[in-house]
Amino acid sequence: MIFEIIENQIRDDVPPETKETFDRLIAEGYSKEETLKLIGCAVSSEIFGVLKEGRKYDEAAYIETLKSLPKLP
Repeated sequence: MIFEIIENQIRDDVPPETKETFDRLIAEGYSKEETLKLIGCAVSSEIFGVLKEGRKYDEAAYIETLKSLPKLP
């Protein structure tokens, strides 16, 4: 399901930083699977915050997490 979210974000270019991060990580030598897993960590972290902590989706925080990859949240 997480990979589907990522693929939708890349396809729809929303946010564009998802595709930018995907391309950057591939260029840095990560495999497609590794790249999806890293981006998936960012997606999961944001989903966890929304569901478990009851906070609103924070796109700015999500984008910052994407930019910091491969450092995990």
